[in-house]
Amino acid sequence: MFFPRNPHGSSRVAVLGLAMLGGALASCSAEPSKPTSSARVPVPQAAKAGGLVLSPTPENRDRFPQTLPNPVKVTREEPVSTFSVDVDTASYTFGRRMILMGNRPPADAVRVEEMINYFDYDYELPKSLKQPFQPTVSLFPAPWDEEKRLMLVGIKGYAPPVEDRPPAHLTLLVDVSGSMSPPDRLPLLRSAFAMMVNQLRPKDTVAVVVYASAVGVVLEPTPVSEKEKILAVLEALQPGGSTSGGAGIKLAYELARKSFDPKGINRVILATDGDFNVGVTSVEELKAFIVEQRKSGVYLSVLGVGQNNYNDALMQTLAQNGNGVAAYLDNLNEARRVLVDNLAANLFPIANDVKIQVEFNPLRVAEYRLIGYETRLLAREDFNNDKVDAGEVGAGHTVTALYELTLTGKGKRKVDPLRYGGDGEPEAEADALQEKLGKKGVKAHLAEYAFLKMRYKTPGESSSKLINRPITDRETASKISDAPGDHRFAAAVAAFGLKLRQDPMLGDFGYDGILELAQQGKGEDPNGLRAEFINLVKSAKAMTK
Repeated sequence: MFFPRNPHGSSRVAVLGLAMLGGALASCSAEPSKPTSSARVPVPQAAKAGGLVLSPTPENRDRFPQTLPNPVKVTREEPVSTFSVDVDTASYTFGRRMILMGNRPPADAVRVEEMINYFDYDYELPKSLKQPFQPTVSLFPAPWDEEKRLMLVGIKGYAPPVEDRPPAHLTLLVDVSGSMSPPDRLPLLRSAFAMMVNQLRPKDTVAVVVYASAVGVVLEPTPVSEKEKILAVLEALQPGGSTSGGAGIKLAYELARKSFDPKGINRVILATDGDFNVGVTSVEELKAFIVEQRKSGVYLSVLGVGQNNYNDALMQTLAQNGNGVAAYLDNLNEARRVLVDNLAANLFPIANDVKIQVEFNPLRVAEYRLIGYETRLLAREDFNNDKVDAGEVGAGHTVTALYELTLTGKGKRKVDPLRYGGDGEPEAEADALQEKLGKKGVKAHLAEYAFLKMRYKTPGESSSKLINRPITDRETASKISDAPGDHRFAAAVAAFGLKLRQDPMLGDFGYDGILELAQQGKGEDPNGLRAEFINLVKSAKAMTK
């Protein structure tokens, strides 16, 4: 059970009435709210959650969404690729922790897009919130197969000045169960949230809800102008008991709704090792509850901590359906990166339901494959359906997607062409196009590799806006050394993720090639994150000998 310390020595203790909850909650501010009812949330060895299979590793109780790599698509058969953006970074930091401890992360723990998106890239910036981002595109030879091309699509969100950002109303939902006692869990979170509070503005507010065998409010919404009061409550948190996570989420949303500000940012931040062994609903019902709360304007982000007990699969489901970010804190430096350096990006959304759709030109592209985003794929018709949920982009966020392309008539294809039609000769089709479009029209058509479309909603609006542009020879580099350094570094991170997943796409391309590419594209590295990545690759290489 959880007993918070009171540094002032004057707490009021309210005994929770239900024997099944037991224990006590010491309030550092107002009276604790009434406990919610709870029922068991099973965490089976293999169970579906949001269409994903929860797959624990054999060594411990860590759980990850089980995914298969995206297959190669034949352009003539499936010319359109659609997916939701992903700004989460949990996969990179969890994998980093495992490698630094001398262990190879399980394949299902590696989400390549989250590894790429851990890093910031120097993409073109929009000038205002009227169009919160604009795409950067390039094509260059794939480092693992020069006959193929990588197509990079990147965006960087507009970051409004601090004074123009709406007030943030945060409800911290903190797991204080017994599993949170190690230094890398609740003690780390206490320090992390203290750093965050020091970055907030006086007009922002913070509330705190805790859950273990029971749930309770230990801090009603409090303005950051009363910072010392907030910090004292955080410092007082102590672990103990089982994990009534579902009940805690319900209470946190209830508190967030009480202080809801239609002109502000209203967000619940769940901090946990992900072990929900007691709760109020099944995983599917919990997901449905979060989706309903999202519609009210209260978003949910997740901070994961710990190991051997980390339920990444559930955390991903909660964050994706709560319009929030999923991050994993493996040390205090990462806590600073997430809650200080990237606080604006992780708190202040500038675009909701961001979707990307690419239509490939079969006259230029024979095959394509999206690298990563396996859990973010959308149906083609979802792109124009504003009721379909997608990812959010925060102030200053960067998002990168990479495709591997086999150009028409160049390179060895993965899929044999059809014997009976459907895979016509490009020259013959070009002649037919010329009759239809004229010489000028067919020249323009043949210059395009693909057509890019992006949809997004301005926060608070229900109708999406469209950005589109062709992808042509102007974006092509004939040699990988001619590609921008940032793009080469992104390719190196992608290759590392694929290597950890043991993806056959890489062929004989190994750690030495990844290191060379990363070093060539390292560029400016003010925070040392790229140098750290290079050392991480070296550590992974050393483990294979």
